[in-house]
Amino acid sequence: MSGLVTLGESLALVSGSRIGGFDAVADADVSFGGAESNVAICAARLGAEVGWIGRVGDDAFGRRITRALRGEGVQVYATVDAERPTALMLKDRPSGGRARIVYYRADNAGSRVHIDDVPDKIVARATIFHFTGISLALSARSAETVLAAARSAKAAGALVSFDLNHRSKLWSDEAAGTAFREVLAFADIVFAGGDEAALAVGSAVPEELAERIAALGAREVIIKLGERGAYALVDGAVHEQEAFPVEVIDTVGAGDAFVGGYLAERLAGADLPARMATGAAAGACVCRGGGDWEMMPTRRDIAEFVSGGDPVIR
Repeated sequence: MSGLVTLGESLALVSGSRIGGFDAVADADVSFGGAESNVAICAARLGAEVGWIGRVGDDAFGRRITRALRGEGVQVYATVDAERPTALMLKDRPSGGRARIVYYRADNAGSRVHIDDVPDKIVARATIFHFTGISLALSARSAETVLAAARSAKAAGALVSFDLNHRSKLWSDEAAGTAFREVLAFADIVFAGGDEAALAVGSAVPEELAERIAALGAREVIIKLGERGAYALVDGAVHEQEAFPVEVIDTVGAGDAFVGGYLAERLAGADLPARMATGAAAGACVCRGGGDWEMMPTRRDIAEFVSGGDPVIR
């Protein structure tokens, strides 16, 4: 396939349906999440041709994940692991405005992804190959797999897209910085929060962070600044994107939505301001509800959001 190909872990998600910890709350909603699959869904909803490569357990959660991704129009290339279960994350709200996430992912299916799970023809035909720092941190095998796939994609002519997406519970800042620099030496498109970028190139203001990352080789560097918007340095051109005002319900998935929006527009041939605006609008749309991927917007959703459309849709 041409278009966007992502590779990474997808996990089952169990979320408490009301305020309180799981020691007290009995009601919960079941879904799934994962940075690369979130990006895939967002880009697919915006009209891009998208594929997701991963490994899931031979269980109900694994089947749920692959079925839902296919339902979203994502082409799924999933290996079913008969020996390890699909990873799990629990999300509860111990108090109003505060979420707590606990992961059960060590040595589970997603962390055991192997280069044999990666279809050579799919990677070779990708226009953009995307992965995140989570895949580097999960396990040595996961890191080896995603790096080999990324290099194969680049050798075949794809653009390599990388979101640092640092998870401090998975590895140390020092290990993350070293791994990030290895990828930054060959990635074409880089997304990073300010603190994440600092792990790789040292603390600085967004402008200097972008310049330091670009100096390592990336053509497109986007520094995500949350409620302050985003800063991009692309082939020497600078663009500063303001955040869209939004009543925040849950920020989980907003960063992935930004990436999905940007990459979908990149595939569609849009210019830098349009890529940044769509990314920012997609991230804002996600903040209006809960779940990892459920609030990923369509183009109609973004148009209505940006125009401030009628709050009652008839």
